[in-house]
Amino acid sequence: MTDNTNVKKKDVGTNAVEEKSADLKTEEKTAEKTPLKKSKKIKRQIQRGRAVVKCTYNNTIVSIADIGGNVLAWSSAGTIGFKGAKKSTPYAATQVVGHISENVKKYGIRDLEVYVKGVGSGREAAIRALSNNGFNLVLIRDETPIPHNGCRPKKPRRV
Repeated sequence: MTDNTNVKKKDVGTNAVEEKSADLKTEEKTAEKTPLKKSKKIKRQIQRGRAVVKCTYNNTIVSIADIGGNVLAWSSAGTIGFKGAKKSTPYAATQVVGHISENVKKYGIRDLEVYVKGVGSGREAAIRALSNNGFNLVLIRDETPIPHNGCRPKKPRRV
């Protein structure tokens, strides 16, 4: 008697496994029939932004952010491919602004507040290039740090 009951239990167990595998197969078929729809990624539409232009003696760096300060795109003369002394030229600054304006056009920015920092030669060229690339410049502010009798000067050289 014990042998018959053991056989029945084993049969019941295998039937349950077969039923589960059949259920999985039907789920796979239904998954194949209904493809998953990818939701479109919605780009933020920003009306007003902030451009920070940092012109040093060696490079020009431009970044464009929204009003909250979240950077949307940035670029520099070095990332575009200029090397050495050519990075600090006005031509390099216009190329940097052209490169960054292509990246930012997808956000729909029209108005820009421009903050300029540094004493490099690409300052005016970068501002001019921003206005030529279709941005409406609302504000231009110079934020170059100026020392107010900061560090103590070196002692005079004795010859």
